[in-house]
Amino acid sequence: MTLRGFHAHIYFHPDEIEAARAFAVRARELFRCGVGHFHERPVGPHPRGSCQLSLTPEKFGAFAPWATSERGDLTIFAHGLSGDDLADHTHHVVWFGPSEPLDLSIFD
Repeated sequence: MTLRGFHAHIYFHPDEIEAARAFAVRARELFRCGVGHFHERPVGPHPRGSCQLSLTPEKFGAFAPWATSERGDLTIFAHGLSGDDLADHTHHVVWFGPSEPLDLSIFD
């Protein structure tokens, strides 16, 4: 199995949106990654507000240690992109911060 890339979802509560925006700006500047829309409510399997960063495998290798030290109180849920959405959200995952339950029913 080959992972063609990674999504890193920045999770935030309403009072953390500015910290999440600042984290996304720094990530875009440092890793030239794509930054998605800031969803202020749960979307898809994600349990709260989130924003998706899109990273190549090479960039994820540099992003991971940076995110570990720079995320502050934010939680980052990262997963590989294998083409199998359920496996990507359950087996090919990394949590930066506490893990949270996902709504996996969307993959049924």
